[in-house]
Amino acid sequence: MLIKNMPSTVIKSFVYSENKKTLRIVYQSGAVYDYLGVSKTVFDEFTSAFSKGTFLNKVIKPNFRYRKISD
Repeated sequence: MLIKNMPSTVIKSFVYSENKKTLRIVYQSGAVYDYLGVSKTVFDEFTSAFSKGTFLNKVIKPNFRYRKISD
């Protein structure tokens, strides 16, 4: 499991569980979402992306189911 805090206008922090293939995003607003079925390869691409917010919007949101954890 990797936990990462970061400076971003969109993302406050994220956690990835390789066993569950779940990427948890904590937004700057405080909302928390789990994106389901995210492979390690996609996660690695996310972590190496110059803009995490752009990658999230273009690759993760349109291609993976999600579950809202909190507002």
